[in-house]
Amino acid sequence: MVRKILVVSALACAMMFSAGCHHKVQNPLANIDSKQPDKALYDRSMDSMKHGRYQEARTLLETLINTYPDSEYIARAKLAVGDSWYQEGGTAAWQQAEVEYKDFQTFFPNLPESSEAQLKVANIHYRQMEKPDRDFAQAERAADEYKTLVQTYPDSPLVPEAKQRLREVQEVLAERQFRIAHFYFLRGNMAASQARLQSLVDSYPLYSDIDEALFELGELYEKEALTIRKQNVAESTKEKLGSEFQKHAIEAYSRIVSRYPAMERAGDAKRKLQELNAPIPTPTAEALAESKAEEDSRRNVSMMQGFMGGFKKHPQVAKAAKVGEPSLDEEKVVGAPQMVRQLESELNVATPANPTPNEKVGIETVTGVAGKTPGPNQPPPGTQPAGTTNAASGTEGAPPPAAPAQVNEVHAQQQAQQTDSQGSATAGQQGTTASATSTDPKAADKVDKKKESTSKKKKKKGLGKLNPF
Repeated sequence: MVRKILVVSALACAMMFSAGCHHKVQNPLANIDSKQPDKALYDRSMDSMKHGRYQEARTLLETLINTYPDSEYIARAKLAVGDSWYQEGGTAAWQQAEVEYKDFQTFFPNLPESSEAQLKVANIHYRQMEKPDRDFAQAERAADEYKTLVQTYPDSPLVPEAKQRLREVQEVLAERQFRIAHFYFLRGNMAASQARLQSLVDSYPLYSDIDEALFELGELYEKEALTIRKQNVAESTKEKLGSEFQKHAIEAYSRIVSRYPAMERAGDAKRKLQELNAPIPTPTAEALAESKAEEDSRRNVSMMQGFMGGFKKHPQVAKAAKVGEPSLDEEKVVGAPQMVRQLESELNVATPANPTPNEKVGIETVTGVAGKTPGPNQPPPGTQPAGTTNAASGTEGAPPPAAPAQVNEVHAQQQAQQTDSQGSATAGQQGTTASATSTDPKAADKVDKKKESTSKKKKKKGLGKLNPF
């Protein structure tokens, strides 16, 4: 009986021991208490990264990857290699981190950590983003990477963070376009300004100053319509092109009132529509609430923050909206040369054959990007002034003869020496004398020192010594 009791007790102890071991294997922290060699390497690498020993951490992780290719820590080890470069910082380290993250996405595309790797790739370019008036390459790369995360991993919990960063990046890109467009607008280059503003309003709907961009675009279309109506073309062409530009102006003003009614330019846009005898749209309740929410989500930049931001490389993104869906499409680039060519072709078809001198005809008066218009007493471009005669053919309007080729000083001296030697020989044969035309050789050597040009630095006298220049 006692023997049976001992056997049962031994079996019970064995079952309890096995149950404890089984619980240890199923630990959701992946054998955190185990003594497995791959786990030990991983733990040591994490400790090295925690204390800033990134090279040591990478060595341990690479040892784990190469020694235990079937370990359950392979995926985390590969991701940790990228994290070590990412945390180390610097341009070179971030470039290597991006390579490691892209490799991780290639080998483990279905793991949840793949979206984390994509977010860190985008953050690398976000950290290197510069102000709107500087290089925008990093901002464009950051926008592309955030769009990739949102579109490739729509169910990831990191999508809200990616969208907010995308709003901030697009704020910087839109500000860059607006500054360039405003620069052209102030200098009368209407075609270039129109192209930039059109790209801005189509690609960045959440821009903090989009109402100002739309208002300037409307004013630009109004100016173009007025300029078209002053051209010496057929009335039907003037009416067609002028009405088209005025229609675009009305669309720009109407968009401010209907889509951005809570922004400052809404009232000015309504007055512009009244002046153009155009209907004023009524914004919906949803549009009004959306516009108000976007404006309330923006943070104002104080004077001190703006001053201190001038000393930082990273741009100010406080004005970026915190709500709303950022655009996931590629930026719509409108080409100014294409616009100019199209308008020029339409005007050239309707331009009269013999314009009067006082009439301004040409695309430069509409776009402000071509050459100057000839004056009343100037010939049209590409023709010669009246009365110009070609010496070779005797015809008017031909180009004048080409200027003689220039000769350098060394070649000129050699020719002069040869001419002198030949001239002296000829003079000897003909018996001519040079006494009548000779001059005093000493007089030739005399040089007026006051008129002599010299590179020597003259000494300063009196108060001139105080002048450092």
